[in-house]
Amino acid sequence: MNDTTRPESKRVLCGVLGILLGWLGIHKFVLGYTLEGVLHIVASFCFGIGGLIGLIEGILYLVKSDQEFVDTYQLGRRTWF
Repeated sequence: MNDTTRPESKRVLCGVLGILLGWLGIHKFVLGYTLEGVLHIVASFCFGIGGLIGLIEGILYLVKSDQEFVDTYQLGRRTWF
């Protein structure tokens, strides 16, 4: 796939949402991972770990390059970490 057809990176948006609102799983919904977003919310309310997962994912998103983020999470559809 050449650069003109690559989707725009959502790395910064998802990274910041993961860090600030990670317990709500909003970063999952932005990436189009509806089931994972719902599971994230359930994990937050039932087990209290959603915020920690969101924080970790937000940091991981931000340390990747735009190209790596797009390849891994937007095109590759990797849903967790």
